[in-house]
Amino acid sequence: MTRRPPGRTRSRRSMTQAPNKNPIQVIERMAALLDVLAQAPDAVALRQLAERTGLHPSTAHRILGAMTSAGWVERAEAGSYRLGMRLLELGNLVKSRISVRDSAMPAMLRLHETTGESVNLGVRQGDDIVYVERTSGGRSAVRVVHIVGARAPLHTTATGKLFLADDGPQKLREYARRTGLPGATAASITALPALEREIERVRRHGYAFDNEEAETGVRCIAAGVRDDSGELVAGLSLSTPTDRFNPDWAPLVRRTADEISSAVGWRPPTR
Repeated sequence: MTRRPPGRTRSRRSMTQAPNKNPIQVIERMAALLDVLAQAPDAVALRQLAERTGLHPSTAHRILGAMTSAGWVERAEAGSYRLGMRLLELGNLVKSRISVRDSAMPAMLRLHETTGESVNLGVRQGDDIVYVERTSGGRSAVRVVHIVGARAPLHTTATGKLFLADDGPQKLREYARRTGLPGATAASITALPALEREIERVRRHGYAFDNEEAETGVRCIAAGVRDDSGELVAGLSLSTPTDRFNPDWAPLVRRTADEISSAVGWRPPTR
């Protein structure tokens, strides 16, 4: 049997291990730099960052450069760094979603008990609505398939229409051009003029309907949840099989959404 030279074996092993190790190493080093910056009240010099993290200055400088480009870190002055505004944006986003979910569930359960139907909480991610919480109706063999983590295009859902209404006419047209308004069912709105009329109704009434546009056999009513700054952060929707749909529940859904908004700090504008 021919034995391979030891040096060649080590080289091949290091080549196969490097791709698996380096990405984790970079993430760990980024986390270490963020931790040091988070503990400092002012900008920190590159030399100090390198010392506190145990990184070579050139390695720290390279990673900080990438983090600066992403907005996670800002260069305060020559050779000094501080946390970037992008972290504040992400932190506020996470904070709003977590607090809304925590505050929403008691009100969602009450709405579920009153109507006996499925109640969903959805948030916007790009051009989709993602369902982050729900209660299950279970009153018939017809199941509403809004499972937690599921997503759907904005224009096909009642909750998504709330966000499109909040965007304004120009952003609505941009959304239509960007997505092409694909249909999920035969009832989906796939033409911009029809969608504009629908969104105008949402603006007037303060709640939205989904008439089998996301799922055949299912209709929904949704109202918006706003945070302490007045920003629309989620939509509360009531989903029912078509044969049990009751449009008179719309004011109840809106009052429940307002209750959740109040719980996270929203106050209606005074007249």
